[in-house]
Amino acid sequence: MTRIDPVIATEHELHQLFLAGLDGDAAAYRRFLERLGALLRGYFRRRLQQLPDEVEDLVQDTLMAVHAQRQTYRRGEPLTAWVHAVARYKLVDLWRRRERQEALNDPLDEDLAVFATADHEAGDTRRDLGRLLERLPTSQRLPILHTKLEGLSVEETARLTGMSESAVKVGVHRGLKALARLWKDMT
Repeated sequence: MTRIDPVIATEHELHQLFLAGLDGDAAAYRRFLERLGALLRGYFRRRLQQLPDEVEDLVQDTLMAVHAQRQTYRRGEPLTAWVHAVARYKLVDLWRRRERQEALNDPLDEDLAVFATADHEAGDTRRDLGRLLERLPTSQRLPILHTKLEGLSVEETARLTGMSESAVKVGVHRGLKALARLWKDMT
């Protein structure tokens, strides 16, 4: 009796369910998403042992991306390779976001004496910057806020604002020049 390779069996099962779903079989598509969700949970759990709270969000993000991009799948190609690329992209995206957040958040020092004096200058600077940014047009203010102050990439900012990537770059460039002029006039 020949034994069927579980990897090949899984590929075949998912492929059949996915194609049936693409052809309009809602029940098959629902089974595909359920089966894929279970496989993705295992995939992400193995890779995120230190971040178990992120697993379910990544599973949902990946399932939504697979659904949104389902028409780009080439029927003759291995489905699991295509899904793996989507899942890997989502995982890398998570790592980048977390790295950016960690870089922006310095841990509090254990010595609470750090709170002995107030830093009014930092608050004044933030207030002044906020006032200057308000004077910029939206096409310059939003790209600066998202890329320079929040640390988002140009691509992420473009998606968030609905602007093209080149418009985001131009907005940042022109906005920074305008801020420099406004700052110079203020001082």
